[in-house]
Parts: sequence; structure tokens; C-alpha cells
Amino acid sequence: MALPALLRTAKAVLSSEPVRQSLPETGLERSANALRAQGLAKHFGELKAVDGIDLQVGQGELFGLLGPNGSGKTTTIHMLTTLTRPTLGSATVAGFDVCADPVSVRRQIGLVFQESALDRNLTVAENLHFAAALYMMPLALARLRTNELLRVFNLEAKRDVPVGRLSGGMRRAVDVARGVLHRPRVLFLDEPTLGLDPINRQALWQFIARLRREEQITVLITTHYLEEATACDQVAFLNAGRIIGRGTPGYLIKELGAYVLDIEGPDSDQIAARFEPRFGAGLKTHGKVSFRVAEEHFSISRLEAEIDPRVQAMHLRRPDLNDVYLWLIHGRLGHKEQGS
Repeated sequence: MALPALLRTAKAVLSSEPVRQSLPETGLERSANALRAQGLAKHFGELKAVDGIDLQVGQGELFGLLGPNGSGKTTTIHMLTTLTRPTLGSATVAGFDVCADPVSVRRQIGLVFQESALDRNLTVAENLHFAAALYMMPLALARLRTNELLRVFNLEAKRDVPVGRLSGGMRRAVDVARGVLHRPRVLFLDEPTLGLDPINRQALWQFIARLRREEQITVLITTHYLEEATACDQVAFLNAGRIIGRGTPGYLIKELGAYVLDIEGPDSDQIAARFEPRFGAGLKTHGKVSFRVAEEHFSISRLEAEIDPRVQAMHLRRPDLNDVYLWLIHGRLGHKEQGS
């Protein structure tokens, strides 16, 4: 269908009598969790893109699905949002089964893709109105929600501006506004801050926090920026289609150790051989060897007498989720799970 015809269809729906007096009822009362998956898998021939994962996300939680490209994050989201059917396993979202009742699942979710789903030739308001028409929202409710979200995202002055003329940060904000227009119970954000500058990334996270606070939305997010994921209530690390670690960010960081000791030098093998008996297996990355330090009151001055002259630099720092990811991905932590 051509663009003008699509717009006419949206405007016709918005101008007609309301199809529904309210948005669909949620099925959350059926389950204590907003999202649950058991043995969820997706195979493409011999390739196991997702290989039997279990997930449990409580109502109102912010859950981070983390991992490198090709780890299975986007495929997992596609299964949970009914865009692709699981090969094995089961999942429910907002109390509805993704295979048995996909239509009900779609009514309860919002989805923001890595790539924008907006029409760059339509204005901000027209994009939101068209989305409202697709959800068969009553005219009054569609107008109310559009105006409300334009205020939330500071886009009131841009309502009549074509999306193609907006900055990347503003377009991303419109994407999220479109995803929550119909008040979904569960919002999926696939790399929502990818390509944004730090200021717009921070602004988007503030929007997400506000939406959770004011709309009581459960959010599942994927992100490459692991420092952002510390805001999550729970995170799970995926690699090669499997969950290799999960828990609260605070728990995972604490379990890694009190500090990370980075030692740089020309011979990483010699550094590892020298300090691994004391600190355990080191992690070699980019010309340095990193060690986990368990002692809360450890001082780097203790090592000064033991340092080889060829060591170029030493740095003692607090660990973060990037460190957790690196140790997990290199198999140095095993399967780390909260409570295990």
C-alpha cells in the first residue's frame, strides 16, 4: 500500500467511532511473572541460535539481556514477541502463551527494534496517530496519549516535524513513545541506545525510568553498553545461545571480587605465571593481565617489592559488569547465578 493510502487509512480509523472503549485486559493475573520462559530454543538447521534458556521476569522489573553480537539476544526477543516461533520450549508474556495465544501477547507488549520502525516522511504526530490506528485505539484516547507522550519526551515543539528531520536521539525517543503508546504491560527494547551520544543515552534511560514509575511497565532490554545495565533489577548474560550468568548487577559484581588488579607488561605469560599462584587464574586482554582480588582492604603497595622491572603499569580498581562479562565469556567464572 502506498504511503498516502496508509496515512488515509490511519486517519480514517482515528476519525471513526471507537472500536473499543478501553485497551485489552491484561492476563497478568494468571501469573506472578510478567515474563517466563522454560527451555526456550530456536534452531536454524544445525545452528542453535538460542539453546534452551530459562527466564523469569517479575512485574515492573527492568531486566537486562546482555551478550555479544550473535549471542542470541535478538532471536530471544523475537520469540518472546511472537515474531518467530520457538523450536523447543515454552514462554508466557503478560500471562499469555506466545505459541498458543500470540494475538493476546501482541496486545500486551511494546517493541522497539534496533532499527527504527518510524516512517521518516511522516511527522512525529502522524507516526503516533498511525500506530494508534493499528492498535484500534479510540480517537479521544489516541489524542490524549499522543499529547501526553510528546510532553514526556519533550517533543511538543516537534509534533509537526517530519521524523527524517529529527536528530538521532529524538528519533529514538519517538520510537520508544510509539512502543508505549497503547500502554503495554511489557516493553521490549532491543539495543535502544545504539548509536546515540552519551547525552541522548542518558536522556533515554531517564525516559525509561519515568515510564516504569508512571506506567508500571515491565521492561526487557538488550544493550552493548554494559555500564548502563547496572540500572537493571536483574541481568542475564548470553553466549552462543546459552545463559552463562545471571543475577542482580550488585550480586554479580560482588561475587567477582573486591577489586580487579590490572598489570601491563611485554610478557603477559610471565606476569600470569608470577601472580596466578597468589590471585588465581588471570585474564589476558589487550596487552595486560587482570586478576580478581578478594580482599576488601588489599593495597597495591604490597606488591611493589615483587614487581618485575619490565612491568609497565599496575592499576587497582573496583570491578563492574564489563569485568563480569569478560570473566564469564572466557569461562573463568563458570555459570554464575544468584543463589547458586
